[in-house]
Amino acid sequence: MIVNTELENKGNLFPANIIDFKKDVDKLYFTAANDVILELTVVRDSLLRFRYTTVGNFNNDFSYAITKYASIGYNKLEIEDRKEYYEITTSKLRCEISKDDMRVSIYDAKDGVLINQDEGGFHWEESYQYGGNIVKMSKTSNDGESYYGLGDKPNHLNLKGKRYSNWATDSYAYGKDTDPLYKAIPFYTGLHHGKAYGIFFDNTFMSSFDFAQERRNVTSFWAQGGEMNYYFFYGPKMNDVVESYTDLTGKPHHLPPLWALGFHQCKWSYYPESKVKEITSTFRKLQIPCDAIYLDIDYMEGFRCFTWNKEYFPDPKRMVKELLDDGFKTVAIIDPGIKIDKEYSVFKEALEKDYFCKRADGDYMKGKVWPGECYFPDYTNPEVRDWWSGLFKELIEDIGVKGVWNDMNEPAVMEVPNKTFPDDVRHDYDGNPCSHRKAHNIYGMQMARATYQGLKKYSYPKRPFVITRSAYSGTQRYTSTWTGDNVATWEHLWIANMQSQRMAMSGFSFVGSDIGGFAEQPQGELFTRWIQLGIFHPFFRVHSSGDHGDQEPWAFDEDVTDIVRKFIEIRYQLLPYLYTAFWNYVDHGTPLLKSLVLYDQEDVQTHYRTDEFIFGEQILACPILEPNAKGRRMYVPKGKWYNFWTDEIVKGGKEMWVDADIDSMPIFVKEGAIIPKYPIQQYVGEKEITEITLDVYYKEGKEKSELFSDANDGFDYTKGRYSLRNFSLNGKSNELIINQYKEGKFVTPYETFNIKFHGLPFDVVEVQLDNEKLELESIKVNGVTSIVVHKNFSELHIIGTKSDL
Repeated sequence: MIVNTELENKGNLFPANIIDFKKDVDKLYFTAANDVILELTVVRDSLLRFRYTTVGNFNNDFSYAITKYASIGYNKLEIEDRKEYYEITTSKLRCEISKDDMRVSIYDAKDGVLINQDEGGFHWEESYQYGGNIVKMSKTSNDGESYYGLGDKPNHLNLKGKRYSNWATDSYAYGKDTDPLYKAIPFYTGLHHGKAYGIFFDNTFMSSFDFAQERRNVTSFWAQGGEMNYYFFYGPKMNDVVESYTDLTGKPHHLPPLWALGFHQCKWSYYPESKVKEITSTFRKLQIPCDAIYLDIDYMEGFRCFTWNKEYFPDPKRMVKELLDDGFKTVAIIDPGIKIDKEYSVFKEALEKDYFCKRADGDYMKGKVWPGECYFPDYTNPEVRDWWSGLFKELIEDIGVKGVWNDMNEPAVMEVPNKTFPDDVRHDYDGNPCSHRKAHNIYGMQMARATYQGLKKYSYPKRPFVITRSAYSGTQRYTSTWTGDNVATWEHLWIANMQSQRMAMSGFSFVGSDIGGFAEQPQGELFTRWIQLGIFHPFFRVHSSGDHGDQEPWAFDEDVTDIVRKFIEIRYQLLPYLYTAFWNYVDHGTPLLKSLVLYDQEDVQTHYRTDEFIFGEQILACPILEPNAKGRRMYVPKGKWYNFWTDEIVKGGKEMWVDADIDSMPIFVKEGAIIPKYPIQQYVGEKEITEITLDVYYKEGKEKSELFSDANDGFDYTKGRYSLRNFSLNGKSNELIINQYKEGKFVTPYETFNIKFHGLPFDVVEVQLDNEKLELESIKVNGVTSIVVHKNFSELHIIGTKSDL
């Protein structure tokens, strides 16, 4: 007979005193009297991993987030057994582990400044409902500390004073404070006293972060299961933290094809074929550049993935070929829900091979999505991923579709309270069987991964292009993304700007929003302002739900069409600049968009700025976010900047008014920059580009710029067949010198540079090209001084005399 039915609620438990220490190469093990073990791994001099267990041993060490290509290795590792703590020192960090309670303090090894310190440190609470622990970590929040990152949170850039959860959620028509959203990226950067660090909590269970909300001097993070397992990155530059995190979780496996950086037009849904052709022909007729047209779920037969509705699209292969001949790449949607239909080959094969997710007691996970009742593949099983990859053969190789868009992969399930799978659904998790509580946040990531593998196989020798709605840390390796089902409001324009900046500082730069809003109908002014912002987002797509009206560039009025065309043309001119920035992202993990705090963390004024951002390395953009605006106040960071429209030079480090009527937006170029530009094309590859314009913005002093080129698609660039031109500018009061050094074996199709000079403070009296004097007649002066030179010049020397003006 059971008498005592009371459950002993132990509350928070903490590590006891350390009773043992051992070292195994780069791993240090600290064991407490109550069986808690801290495994500290020195990954790099500026990167430490902290992993805790409460039961005396660790589970299999497996992570979807960490790339096998991550940089590892350190230059120094010293361990001292002090009276009250163990001291671990690398060339960048000094870490103290308290012998009393395992609390951690981390210092800058060079100047001894405290960077990050445990408050309560690691603690846990037993999970009686599910087993295991709710794992927790609390750290001291320093005076003036700011926090950034966490993926797609639709709120102020600085996270201080906020609390968020990570649980990938289908959030139709979300708002400014909606949480959680589609993505789970448990990484943030902290910044205080001029030093930045990062923490990546690699735990796929539902996790939460409190940035000094509950207690003003404490920041904490916790998860509903799994391990306390986090990585600590040290800058001290914020940009170095983001690059280091991106290196650990993976840079994109390759550059996107250049066409993927052009303008894309999408709607739920364009059908039948005649409607698709009407849209694409109107783009060409109105001379509005566009590279991709999208097919939403209505192209399928009853929403069955990998099928075609033959009434709407009787000959998809012919249609896709005709669209391609006109410069349009076709992108098709694929969702995870597979319709329960024994006549449907995809369903039949997955059922026979036992590839669908099951409930705890063995029944299939059944849920309603667009096709009706569906089963769902278990993408955490490598065999299922291989099968899924193979399904793309017809769509990509045979029919010729160029890109695939994964939607509803949170995973989203209709007409159930939690909008997703129940907790008891089981997953393979690459040989580490688990429940949906652990696999939920990586489900969309693994679907995108399998899709990517299929496209890479069947698009070869071209590069694949994949888009995903849901993501976990590391998904940037495989795919681009967008910010989900937003709304046609001015607030959502602000949110789109915020989310794209935040995603970039969370390691995921290939991002954009549904321009104009997915839900509801934008006015022409809002659509115009959104396009203006969108030209500076790496993923540049208009998308709408279609049940409210049209949302093409010509759907409003002629003035809107003309302004939208002008800005899309600017995007196409800037493609070589953006492509070069992408090269740095793929090569170094450098964010494509830099919030002002990422650009200049020394300036405290940047810590709470939200609207302004740096596009690439040298262009400053600030969207207009209110109706009827003739301009706005904005903060211009330190240095001198050229107004993109007028060449007026402004001195930064202050807030100022900038005129920007509906046909303009505040854009500035950093002095000393050399900005490469293409001629306007209606689509990538329309013209053979024989000359690139270089806009040179004079600076008294030095500045470096780059221009990356390759075949715009394919993988030859990975074998050295690329061209990376490094430009060094050195300006003096009466001369300007530009030096060029080229790397790579690729022979570019362009032969010449048309160099246009902005802001020269002197009259040109002599020009030397590789130490040979040129005739001054070759310098054209039509408001702009310009010169055409061969692409392989080494030094261009412009000599002048001070103008009397």
